[in-house]
Amino acid sequence: MATPIIVMGACGRMGRVIADLAREDAAFTLAGMADNRIDALAGESGCAIGATLAEVLPRCPGAVIIDFTAPAATLENARLAAETGTPLVVGTTGFTAEQLRELEAAAQRTPLFWSSNMSVGVNVLMKILPELTRALGDKYDIEMVELHHNRKKDSPSGTALMLGECLAEARDWKLEDVRCSARDGIIGERPRAQIGIQAIRGGDVVGVHTVYFMGPGERIEVTHQAHSRETFAQGALRAAAWLAGRKPGRLYRMQDIF
Repeated sequence: MATPIIVMGACGRMGRVIADLAREDAAFTLAGMADNRIDALAGESGCAIGATLAEVLPRCPGAVIIDFTAPAATLENARLAAETGTPLVVGTTGFTAEQLRELEAAAQRTPLFWSSNMSVGVNVLMKILPELTRALGDKYDIEMVELHHNRKKDSPSGTALMLGECLAEARDWKLEDVRCSARDGIIGERPRAQIGIQAIRGGDVVGVHTVYFMGPGERIEVTHQAHSRETFAQGALRAAAWLAGRKPGRLYRMQDIF
């Protein structure tokens, strides 16, 4: 049976790709699309459209919501999803710690999935990088550079922070205690307990993350390059199909699917 999907931010870059893929895949039905730029949805047919989730949701029974919008908008949609028991897949990044706690609270009331990066490759790195970190030992400094398009609003990227957390945990650190995202002026020697995460923005780059392990006499570089937003959209649809059969109680992540 096809999984009905509601796409939030349907006029955005990710929203458009998700909607197109849902139309093309027999495993899904594009049940609804919502965007505050409602005029841009005027030509859509075959699904419910509206400016908000509240307008669309009553016309899409049994649907799973996919949301790649902005933190405030996502939290508003999460509240409505929790009230109605509607499964929600979130790919939004840039949440504060307080906002993430609210997302986790919503997950106690409805099936809710969140990942900063839906690609298979990045989530495989989440397993490999901690092993590499422990094998190399603490004589290797860890740095990361992330590159994204010039319209990305949050920095560092959600993916960089996600990777940074798994690297820090492998050394029994907390990322918030050791992250360095800016260096300028006379800063002194690099502390041993530090992970640098630097952001570059420009053009239409989908996403590149490179982790550097720099030790005595050698350097190891691990790079993930996203060539297309379809990588993330396919992951979101996969998550939606998986989430449809789950129960609330915790915030699901990509590793749960694997």
